[in-house]
Amino acid sequence: MTDVPVSVVTGGAGFLGSHLCERLLAEGHRVVCLDNLDTGSLQNIEHVRDPRFDFVNHDVTEFIDVPGRVDYVFHLASPASPIDYLRLPLHTLKVGSYGTHNALGLAKFKRARFLLASTSEVYGDPTVHPQPETYWGNVNPIGPRGVYDEAKRYAEAMTMAYHRQQGVDTCIARIFNTYGPRMRPNDGRAIPTFLRQAMAGKPLTVFGDGSQTRSFCYVDDLVDGLVRLAFSGEHTPVNLGNPEEHSLLELAETIIRLTGSRSTIVFEALPVDDPKVRRPDIAKARRLLGWEPRVPLEEGLRRTWEWEQSWRPHSLTGLPYEKPTVETRPADAVPGEGRPGDSTT
Repeated sequence: MTDVPVSVVTGGAGFLGSHLCERLLAEGHRVVCLDNLDTGSLQNIEHVRDPRFDFVNHDVTEFIDVPGRVDYVFHLASPASPIDYLRLPLHTLKVGSYGTHNALGLAKFKRARFLLASTSEVYGDPTVHPQPETYWGNVNPIGPRGVYDEAKRYAEAMTMAYHRQQGVDTCIARIFNTYGPRMRPNDGRAIPTFLRQAMAGKPLTVFGDGSQTRSFCYVDDLVDGLVRLAFSGEHTPVNLGNPEEHSLLELAETIIRLTGSRSTIVFEALPVDDPKVRRPDIAKARRLLGWEPRVPLEEGLRRTWEWEQSWRPHSLTGLPYEKPTVETRPADAVPGEGRPGDSTT
């Protein structure tokens, strides 16, 4: 297995990280998954049975030591939902600073390609719409969301500094709203919250009048973009998200219709610094990576809803569930076979 590429995924037991780990295994990589399980869960990776997969319980704010060869470092570790980063404000800042420093240090030492999972939150409440990578943002650094926004902006600055001064091979993905199986139902984000409320027959909670917009990218599409970016030679930030824009009221109505729920919709006060619009300009990703989302919103919601019902009913109701299995490339497979462009997400 000496010729098998090795990828380290920080935050690999989280929603997005666990899907990325599976994709990298399917690409023929050996995967080292680092997570301290603050917001991640072993339930997201317990079905992975592959000799090329290793889980290490580790807090990335501490020094990262991975023995042997490392070809790629995917730095996804961070609290990512409002509930999490409001509960863990200092840790969120530490992960964005110390954690990014340690992950970049690993990439430098191993001469590995480094990918930072940044966020559309670096654009704040944007005054430019849709948001291109050249937009510098409109962020309140001392607001309740500031701990996450500024942690990611700092992480981007550090990533570019390591690239410019230390010669580290880096890239930055600015990730817009992503959804799909394994999202925690109580993490405060719109889609899992609406699904949980619809399943329970409770009113769906919409903040403000519901006119604020978001773009929602299905997780398989987003992971495909991450892998394509990591395998590219790009160093500057690239937006990854679905350019289709939907209001939160429209999203709530769609979920009620798709699930057949009898839930109603109630309106509550808009949170502080909640962005009014959010939509990525993905022209750069199309041009450089040949990437764009393929899964329409209703199809992705249907897949997520069906998965919740069939694989993980416990995540919404507390009931037992049957563990799914994931077919991955055999350990003796030819490395590199099946490039990211061949994805059929």
